[in-house]
Amino acid sequence: MRMIIAMVQDQDVHKLLKALTEHHYSATKLASTGGFLRQGNTTLMIGVPAEKVGEVMEIIKETCQTRKQLVTPLASVGPSMNNYMQAPVEVTVGGATVFVLEVADFIKI
Repeated sequence: MRMIIAMVQDQDVHKLLKALTEHHYSATKLASTGGFLRQGNTTLMIGVPAEKVGEVMEIIKETCQTRKQLVTPLASVGPSMNNYMQAPVEVTVGGATVFVLEVADFIKI
């Protein structure tokens, strides 16, 4: 048994959950916040047999695509820094960060 932990952007999560459900996989959805852009994202925990990890990874790859987005960095508000607005910067967002963990026991009650 494996536990797939996937962090995906909020824009992708509904499409991913729909695709997982269509393939008869269930997931636990947790709200989370990214560290770099400080924007909302979603962490999904998906328990699957070891031989199904590849199939779930393909579903994630198909539904969580990267894209370019303009973001404005947070302005500094420290006492030694002047307040200013920085110019928007183009960054790549989306995709998924995925961890696959081995599970010693899986019990569904």
